[in-house]
Parts: sequence; C-alpha cells; structure tokens
Amino acid sequence: MLQLSKEEIKQRFANSTDFNEIFDAFQISINLKIDDVELYRQLFWNKSLSEDEIILFGEKLAIEFPQISFDIFIWMANVFETLFGKKDNLENAFTYYKKASIVEPTNEKPFIDVCNAYNQDLNIPPLENLIEFLKNGVELVNKKGIVYKNLSNLYQLKGDIYQATFYKARATEFGESDD
Repeated sequence: MLQLSKEEIKQRFANSTDFNEIFDAFQISINLKIDDVELYRQLFWNKSLSEDEIILFGEKLAIEFPQISFDIFIWMANVFETLFGKKDNLENAFTYYKKASIVEPTNEKPFIDVCNAYNQDLNIPPLENLIEFLKNGVELVNKKGIVYKNLSNLYQLKGDIYQATFYKARATEFGESDD
C-alpha cells in the first residue's frame, strides 16, 4: 500500500480533485490513526467533493475517532451551510448540528450555530424544528442564557410575542442581555 506523510495527506485533501486519490489519502490517515481535526478540515473544504462524499468521510471519522467527533460534526455542518447553501444542504447542516449536540450535550455551540444557519425566507430548517431542538437542549447546556436568547429570537420570528418575552426573561436570568 502507498505510504504518505501527514503533509502529503494534507496536500491531497486540500488540492486533489481525484476522488480515488483523496480516498487513498483518507485510508492512509485512518491507518496511521491520525486524529488531527485540522487535517480533516482540509478534506471537508475540498470543493471537488460531493455532499455524499463529505458524509462518507465524516461519518467514518466519527466512528474511527470518537474523541474528535464533535469537531467533525460541527465542521461538516459548517461546510454544508457554507458551500452547499441549498435547501437539502441546510437540512444536512441541521442534522450535523444535532449530532454534535448528542456528542457534547453541555456544549452550546451547536445550538448557537444552527440559529445562524436558519434561512428565514425559505424557513429552512423549519422554525418549529429549530425551536424544538433548542428547547430540548437548553437544560443540558452550560451556557443557558445564549440558548434562551436564541429561543426568544426564534419565537419573535414566529410572531409569538408571549413566548419571545418569556424566553427573553429566561435569558436575562442567566446573564444574557440584548447588548
């Protein structure tokens, strides 16, 4: 089997447009047990990869290296949100924010980032799904105030002033203000 250095793998991840070449480098990185998130960011940002290929690589990494799965899922969500800003891809972003929240349920990052990914014009991911996701996660996160603030904002978008006011008050209780 072909052997590559970490730097050579990184270069392939960043620059190759040949799926087989990228896949070979990926297999070598797995065999070498490289669990460097920075290396795999290069892979995820490779514009020649399709959505399905990113999912293939990301899911495999999460299984092989559970210790970095949170970061992998966050990066996958960011890639889907940024590079593939179409309907299905915003849903993919939401899926990976949810997976990240399962890996680290006390980390507020997925709950913040998913709100930034919301497309109000298309209602993608659906506002009700976002609200449910935040409500289910808020009790587990360490920084509840920012999640409550996001819930208030989502209810404001929905036109539910009562719930928006309620969650704004909760955000204030936890030290989050409108400043």
